[in-house]
Amino acid sequence: MNGFKDYILQNIPDVAVVNINYRLADNTTQAYPMQINDITNIVSYLKNRRSDYVISDNIGFIGVSAGAHLSLLWSYANDTNNQVAMVCSIVGPVNFTDPAYYNSTNPVYQSIYLLFGNPSIAFLESASPYHRATVTSPPTLLFYGGQDPLVPSSQGIDMDSKLSSLGVPHEFTFYQDEGHGWYGQNLEDTFTKISNYINQYL
Repeated sequence: MNGFKDYILQNIPDVAVVNINYRLADNTTQAYPMQINDITNIVSYLKNRRSDYVISDNIGFIGVSAGAHLSLLWSYANDTNNQVAMVCSIVGPVNFTDPAYYNSTNPVYQSIYLLFGNPSIAFLESASPYHRATVTSPPTLLFYGGQDPLVPSSQGIDMDSKLSSLGVPHEFTFYQDEGHGWYGQNLEDTFTKISNYINQYL
């Protein structure tokens, strides 16, 4: 996320940036809800030190891939104090019950379930932003690539439809010829749209 961090610091100087991380799963500890708890701890830490850092209560999340999934999931399901003003997903998985994942014979797609052991549908839904979105979900910015080998195109398309059905303010950008990330003109387009979203909602 260093590129995004640097862009925001250079172009939106009134926004404080916290480039956070999360613990990785292992053979004894599942990713979910451990990683969500990590985000909660960071948010609580910042809330308790608002005066030290001279920051507001407003939070915006930007994540790429797994970080995008966690950003959406925390914002939709764990923001009990309604602090999230906007959230941005760049190629983030959103629905683990999507047939493109769940019924796939693609070993890359199947590997996602190694994170969860042998999960039930209810568990997969609880870990899926698609199933946790509500009418009160924060404004959401979505970016996906049509040639992504890790995240099926249906993930972004379905999330766009779900947010539309709920009436959640959002924008969806689909780069048909891009994969799991991009450079050049499309990256500049992504930066510009993120900047506009931050200025609108934060």
